Amino acid sequence: MGFLKKFFKNTYRDGQPRHGRSSFDNLTEEQLETHLRIARYGSFTLTDAVRPSYDLQVVPQSGYRHDHYHDRETGIRVPVLMASVSREKVLDVYFDLLDQLGTSVDVVLETSHERRGGHQDLYREEIDLPILKSILYDFEDLLLDDGCTGLAVLNPNIPLEVQFDEHKLLIMYGENLVDFQDILDEYGLEAREEMKFITEAEHVHSSSEDFARQFEQLKCRLGIDED
Repeated sequence: MGFLKKFFKNTYRDGQPRHGRSSFDNLTEEQLETHLRIARYGSFTLTDAVRPSYDLQVVPQSGYRHDHYHDRETGIRVPVLMASVSREKVLDVYFDLLDQLGTSVDVVLETSHERRGGHQDLYREEIDLPILKSILYDFEDLLLDDGCTGLAVLNPNIPLEVQFDEHKLLIMYGENLVDFQDILDEYGLEAREEMKFITEAEHVHSSSEDFARQFEQLKCRLGIDED
């Protein structure tokens, strides 16, 4: 029952079920717990941060696809590269992607702890990338397994941004994403332009009070003051 509580008692943001009905409706506790304990799908392993719908509307897999972000206010379309990477190497890939941003970067911490249906962005400007990476290495468990913590690192002077979101997807924004794609290719990820990500169907997030405390510690280490 402890594992079940981790997902449902401490979940703050759920993906929207299709047609207003959830695939988790009318399941027994045993069925729920069995599903939530499954982390491996073929050669792909999820972190503990998120689980797909019970009926597997999207089956987790490794790969990447190209997309665009459309800013409705300005009308600007920004190229996007989205990637899903298995647990055992996702942080290695993320840290290698960060090296493309230069030596000084801005950081955005994303949190949905104690929130439902939304999140808060916390900013820290101008931190040396080696210092940032050293701090993040101390919080690997939080970054990997907390479904209420996300992180974006950007260089507004280029401009490029690399996000490691609450679903543990890697999302890159910028006009020139070739170097990022080269890194994904080096890690053996395949371009799958028709692939669907876990965010595009019903899913559940996992968090805990301990992760919420660790998030506060990370915020302090980064020198972020909400006020």
